[in-house]
Amino acid sequence: MSANPQWDISRALGVARLFHLVCGVRDASVTPFLTLYLRQLGLAAPWVGILMGTKHLIAAFWAPFCAFLAESYQKRRVLLIGSLLGSVGASLLMVLVPPLDKDLGYRSCNGSHSGTPTALPPEEKLTVNFTSAQEPGSNHPAGASSLPAKSTGIGVASGLRKGPAESVQEPFGRLPRNFVGSVERARTTTEVLHPLSSGGKNTSGEVAFKVVSTALPLLAGGSALGSPANLSAAKGSSGTLGLSPEGFRRTFVPCLVSLVFWELLTAPLEQVADDSLFEYLDFVDATDRYRSLWIWKLLGTSAGVCGTAALVEQLACFLKTSGPWGVVHFYGYSLVSTLALLVSIVFPVPICRRQEPSYKTVKALSLVEGDPRLILLAFTVFLIGAATSTVQNFLFWHMEDHGSSELVMGFSVALGLLGEILLHPFKPTLLRKLSRAGTVGLGLGCLSGQLLYYSFLWSWWSVLPVQILSAVSNGALWWAVGASVEDLATPGMERPLSAMFRSHVYGGGASLGSFVGGFMVRRFSLAVLYQASCVVLLLWLALFLSVQPRLPRERKISYSKLLVVEASDTSDSEQGTERDWLVKASLGRSQRTGQNSAF
Repeated sequence: MSANPQWDISRALGVARLFHLVCGVRDASVTPFLTLYLRQLGLAAPWVGILMGTKHLIAAFWAPFCAFLAESYQKRRVLLIGSLLGSVGASLLMVLVPPLDKDLGYRSCNGSHSGTPTALPPEEKLTVNFTSAQEPGSNHPAGASSLPAKSTGIGVASGLRKGPAESVQEPFGRLPRNFVGSVERARTTTEVLHPLSSGGKNTSGEVAFKVVSTALPLLAGGSALGSPANLSAAKGSSGTLGLSPEGFRRTFVPCLVSLVFWELLTAPLEQVADDSLFEYLDFVDATDRYRSLWIWKLLGTSAGVCGTAALVEQLACFLKTSGPWGVVHFYGYSLVSTLALLVSIVFPVPICRRQEPSYKTVKALSLVEGDPRLILLAFTVFLIGAATSTVQNFLFWHMEDHGSSELVMGFSVALGLLGEILLHPFKPTLLRKLSRAGTVGLGLGCLSGQLLYYSFLWSWWSVLPVQILSAVSNGALWWAVGASVEDLATPGMERPLSAMFRSHVYGGGASLGSFVGGFMVRRFSLAVLYQASCVVLLLWLALFLSVQPRLPRERKISYSKLLVVEASDTSDSEQGTERDWLVKASLGRSQRTGQNSAF
């Protein structure tokens, strides 16, 4: 670029819209379904919480640090290209992580919900006897898939092996009705039955099986499961937190290393791109057009989350992968990242270095410490991050327990995002009528209502009606937080303070919520986790509404109004000076005239 570059604003905005759209599709292809993939690997809720908490913690502090370095050394475009290029390979490392159990749950490819895929989290192997009472006239041997199942001790399984030499598991829907009925009534978390010996049938009709315990439901959408929410709590006693030392080394550690490496490469992308575009537009005083670009990110996310889910439903059986079918998400992520890499080559990045004070994060932190209103808002955002992380991490688990397909899960996310876009034209009216504090209270109330609703899901579609509240619990809530930050920040600190709230404060809350949420799911259930989160938010809402009006309000200086006042004072003083000069001149003239007449 020349010393006096020609700023093509229309082209820059067009490239920025395309970049936000592609990045929205890219993030939506894997991020919402990541915990679902970890479940397919066989990891229980506490380990998934640790992984997601680590991911949020890295994003909270690593991304601002990389953005600071990229700005200081003028390497923003290098970081953009390197982040996208590295994330392509790093995401594929997750595909290489082996599952805990080699015999993954059978995935039916006939399109029926009876074959909903299952994974095998931490194993607890027991030996039980199933006594088969053969029906008259039936030629099926004991131990075959048509066992009527009079069970002793354990009575839940997703399928039986047809024989000792076969590894294909029969889904629940293929078992006889009398077997399924007795299994449904057991309400335990065991999953797969394997015969321990291949001997012929004995006279008593008893066959020994190895029972592998899991935290997943076995009937997709079956109302007879009784309490599907409790099925997500793995209560095995083998190993630490349901994970054997072998499983820890074989699956969890590779998964943690791959996830950390992937997040280190991916986290700085969004903040560096936003800072580059804002400064590019700020050079020509066009920052007002920057505020409308977030819509393209939401549109890309909505399209990506539905399109990827539909693609996975179609390609999972076609590809016939030996591992979990969720690997298709990572293939799609890598493909879209390659497209984003091409767009980043022409992404607008300013070259002229601006002389601005550094260490803005430290200044923003000192600003928060000196303002009680910002402290109250920081605690609110922290709790929002903690509560939202429970939804992002485990809502799809809860939906899967009730038989939802990935397409329904993706549509539930898109429904909330589209509602946020439709509500945006009413943003000024909402903030004016309810005030910023009132809108924050409304958003917290809607979020707590959603959490309470999630704890009482009853069917695969029951999550859809409440998702429209995400327009308020996510969209309007963050609008009010952003407006409050801009109002309380000193001049020039609006963006650094807002970035600190979205990265450090919100990311820290999401990290803590992930750690605590995973252990709560294991100790209690998903329903209890959502109910507890709802109670905490309601208590904080009552405290927020009672404390916020009593905090000291510092009147913010409006420099535009101050200039107007100064201009009016200056004009009035000049007019007054002119009037004083005229009065003095007229008085002096009259005195001289009187003296001349006296002589």
